Amino acid sequence: MYPFRNILFPTDFTTHARAALKYAAAFARSGGGRVVLFSVQSAKVPENLLTLPEHVFEEQENRWLVQLRAQVQELLSDPLLSGLEVEPVIVEGEPASEIARAVRGYGIDLVTVVTHGRKGLSRALWGSTAEEIIAEAPCPVLTIRPPQHDFVEYRGKHSEIHLNRILLATNFRPSSSAATQVAHQLANRTGAELHAVYVIGDYIEQISVMFPEGGLGALTHLRKYVQEKMALLRREDDPPAISHIAEGRPYEEIVTLAAEKEADLIIIGTNVHASLFGGTPVLGSEIERVVRNSPCPVLCVPSGKVVTPLPARISVPVPQT
Repeated sequence: MYPFRNILFPTDFTTHARAALKYAAAFARSGGGRVVLFSVQSAKVPENLLTLPEHVFEEQENRWLVQLRAQVQELLSDPLLSGLEVEPVIVEGEPASEIARAVRGYGIDLVTVVTHGRKGLSRALWGSTAEEIIAEAPCPVLTIRPPQHDFVEYRGKHSEIHLNRILLATNFRPSSSAATQVAHQLANRTGAELHAVYVIGDYIEQISVMFPEGGLGALTHLRKYVQEKMALLRREDDPPAISHIAEGRPYEEIVTLAAEKEADLIIIGTNVHASLFGGTPVLGSEIERVVRNSPCPVLCVPSGKVVTPLPARISVPVPQT
């Protein structure tokens, strides 16, 4: 929970990946913690890369290590990291699984991930990696998709957190309880204005049209339930959150509201599902779309480490005549 102390900054040493460095540094500085500079390679890297004698790099099969060492040294010298404890870690393997392993091994509180905003196949391929990281990491993951509205300010050579408005997307289920707690803590610590939104999915309205007798009653009951929960949320908060109830496609309503309110950060709870084809766990499609379309960074907060089955389709009994 906030404040985050141990920050994992995964990087491939590209300019694009470096966009997350200011966030990692700002959160580490705010929490009095450290940054773990993390890189996943396709081949084994010596643990003492930075202190290896020069003659090792003269061998043909080790030439690639020269560039890697230079990239690590350049990043370590970045002014944003000045005065912070920084630990470089370079491993071999697959990014998502190695990052999840590092979160546990290094006691990580927050992972910063940059997602690509490009169109087409390239975005889909890289986006799937970012979403795997969110699904597998047992701690909050901050996703950044430049260019976006951001919430860090430069004070001299350092970046600092500066939040004006936070948007919490909630469904009042256990999967959103941890996200709600983080949103309150972050808002209280930073003095940010907290907004909370619940989106009644448009599929419920479609059901009420198809089956008016049962569906309309369910929709009316849900609207009342959401209003009561939002009223309770307002009474329990100090200061109270500004509540919003929307109806439509969840990710569209969340993204639209974030843009309208000029939110600095969206916080959303995540729970992962077993992949339909086995293997890597997957996120829900609405969360993926929030991450890919948000006008500001998104903080994905896991509900727990348990992987749940894929949600069943909603079924409505067909009236018998």
